[in-house]
Amino acid sequence: MTSTRLTPTQRLRRMHDQLSAAYGPQHWWPAETPFEMILGAYLTQNTAWKAVERSLANLRAAGALTVDGLRSIPLDELQRLIQPSGFPTRKAPALKAFVDLLDAEFGGSLELLAASPTDALRRRLLSLPGVGPETADAILLYALGHPVPVADEYLRRIAERHRLLTPPPGRNRKGYNSLADLTRHAFAFDAAKNQARLFNEFHALTVAVGKAHCGRTARCANCPLAGDLSTGGLTRYD
Repeated sequence: MTSTRLTPTQRLRRMHDQLSAAYGPQHWWPAETPFEMILGAYLTQNTAWKAVERSLANLRAAGALTVDGLRSIPLDELQRLIQPSGFPTRKAPALKAFVDLLDAEFGGSLELLAASPTDALRRRLLSLPGVGPETADAILLYALGHPVPVADEYLRRIAERHRLLTPPPGRNRKGYNSLADLTRHAFAFDAAKNQARLFNEFHALTVAVGKAHCGRTARCANCPLAGDLSTGGLTRYD
């Protein structure tokens, strides 16, 4: 019997396959339109998705789930409608700033926005108030179809507990970028046309395993990734 130790990128790619086998296709993000996905990416910061759903329902009832609707609604009314998501005095101006960008540079068109080169568009999004790397990447991937990974807190916990990165990724931009790079490299050999779908599925799968097993307190029993944790990526062959 021989053994070999997988690299962190190989382990992460294998985790995708293990989670996919355990949970099946996720077909996620939970929104009906690209613009609703963008609003959700802003509103889900520092809050649970159930709270975001209440805010989106308020915006839908007010006719503000479109670019035109959000553009025309007064700021104080927008703050009231998104109150369930928390931080309305920060998030409402940030949403308005996004629409201002869309109008000023892309003629109010999400299609023109999506047609921009990925790196340039990511830098532009990061320059907006209220947009950090995770929000920018969620907008790029889910709303605009760009093949970029989203590295959230669940993935950070998985990487830390499975010791995929040294030093462990911190809760800062440098840590986020190291996780995103690890994910990007893990899927580097997949066909480019499939990368957006794979990044989408992998993010959704890490959320699924994170909620079930990798919360603030690890619950490793029956976790689909428990084998990797126990072997540290060591694979044996007959």
